[in-house]
Amino acid sequence: MTIDDLGPRICIMGPSNSGKSTLAEAIGHARDLPSVHLDQLYHLPNSDWQLRPEAEFTALHDEAILAPRWVMDGNYSRCLPQRLQRATGFILLDIPTVTGLLRYLRRSWFERDRPGALEGSRDSVKWEMIRHIAIATRANRKRYEAMFDRIALPKVKLATARELTRFYNSAGLRR
Repeated sequence: MTIDDLGPRICIMGPSNSGKSTLAEAIGHARDLPSVHLDQLYHLPNSDWQLRPEAEFTALHDEAILAPRWVMDGNYSRCLPQRLQRATGFILLDIPTVTGLLRYLRRSWFERDRPGALEGSRDSVKWEMIRHIAIATRANRKRYEAMFDRIALPKVKLATARELTRFYNSAGLRR
């Protein structure tokens, strides 16, 4: 399957720090698709990841999916049904938990301008996030796997850093 087979509205999901936002930016740049980072819609800019009111987030999400073209990264399962109704392709990242933890530490300590970052905020290491990556990801991974099998859209699953790199290379994407 090529990246063109995924169409003009691509949904990217996966565990925290699996590379969803970076991949969305790369695809967006290569295919001239606007990148929509759900973390930026879910949290208030210029805050330390403060949540928006739920109704406001849902309205922003539903407005974004109505656009004719996009690549959207993030999970937010409560909005997934309407997102998948509009999506033309789906990518599931399923990298190992240890890789996610290492990426989280790297982005918190060293990366200032990363794709999907919250405007006006700087990432910092939080025990709550480490716990989420190490524990909650396991249950989410099982749900994502079952969901992936049910999705009837053109889809790609990338389960290792090597598979992700191969995907970047085969699609001519740059990080």
